[in-house]
Amino acid sequence: MQKEQVRENKRISSGMVFLMAAACGLIVANLYYAQTLVGQISVSTGLSSAAAGIIVTITQIGYVAGLLFIVPVSDLIENRRLMTLLLAALFVALLAAAFAPNAPLFLTASLLIGLGSVVAQILVPFATYMASEEQRGRVVGNVMSGLLLGIMFARPLASFIASMWKWQAVFAMSAILIAVLTILLVKLLPQRRPTSSTSYRELIVSLGKLFKDTPILRRRAFYQACLFGAFSLFWTAIPMQLTDRFGMSQQGIALFALAGVGGAVAAPISGRLADKGWTRLLTGLAMAIAAISFMLTYLFQSNSTTDLVLLVLAAIMLDMAVSGNLVLGQRAIYSLGSEARGRLNGLFMSIFFVGGAIGSFIAGLSYAYGGWDVTSWIGTALPLAALVYYSTEKRS
Repeated sequence: MQKEQVRENKRISSGMVFLMAAACGLIVANLYYAQTLVGQISVSTGLSSAAAGIIVTITQIGYVAGLLFIVPVSDLIENRRLMTLLLAALFVALLAAAFAPNAPLFLTASLLIGLGSVVAQILVPFATYMASEEQRGRVVGNVMSGLLLGIMFARPLASFIASMWKWQAVFAMSAILIAVLTILLVKLLPQRRPTSSTSYRELIVSLGKLFKDTPILRRRAFYQACLFGAFSLFWTAIPMQLTDRFGMSQQGIALFALAGVGGAVAAPISGRLADKGWTRLLTGLAMAIAAISFMLTYLFQSNSTTDLVLLVLAAIMLDMAVSGNLVLGQRAIYSLGSEARGRLNGLFMSIFFVGGAIGSFIAGLSYAYGGWDVTSWIGTALPLAALVYYSTEKRS
């Protein structure tokens, strides 16, 4: 018997929301495992220390390419089949990375890991198709909290696993989890066949028109690009600050990274409050909190226990601001129209992900040449830039 097609305004069960949230977290974590393993991977694969940074960069390139050229296909072909194919490719890529004997093979696998991981950004709009209008913000918030937990847990988890075994174990274990997850999604997800008759070429060309004709997309993408840029700046530079200022080991840094997980609680809360019409107020609040969190790190820079506690607090505040604003932005763009949600989500995510990549790039330079003072000022300026643009938003 064929599974029922996904219909708008059908209520989604809490069990299905949990499965989709867990799936998003497990999938997107693959983008971040290598960040704390760069040193070990470069030695094993024969990459020079100068070229080691490309390990993370090429995965991000694959992800952005997938957001722009694969995610929009979810508006064209049956979604469950598309996700199954991508997850199968992700499984193969993870195994290839785990057993790669040299740099070219590992980097090729990393590119494919980035491409395959865009399944998370097909699942999020898929969840909105299954949700009724009155529960859409809550569903997006819960699913996104799973995705954000995946991002936040990936770095410390990879460090802990690699410290007990070799770095290859991280990718091998992830491959097993992705295989199990694929089976569950195939069995439990309903089908969803888009009604669009647009060709793939027309679909890709339409991205430019969507961006031009959708001011709320441009605005929300800019807001999140600034906040995610600050987020990436912080988490790229903070390991160096923790080592220089507090003399922390790799395991100590991993434990500090766990503190940021607390910020993911803002995602479901923001979704619920957005359903009640608080989107505008919460957006401004998120930007202000992000700026304040960086100012805290600038004002308190001694190596005392009090300053370390304040640094942990700043990390939680920043993560809350970023995760909360992400849900607010996604809920806003998902309300624009059902048949374009895949493309809207792809554009939104790719734009703010570029902001994150820029933040990561700036972090190394700012810390190397200006220390934490310059880094914290740049981190403060990014959400303030979003706040200035936010002040031009018309009340509705």
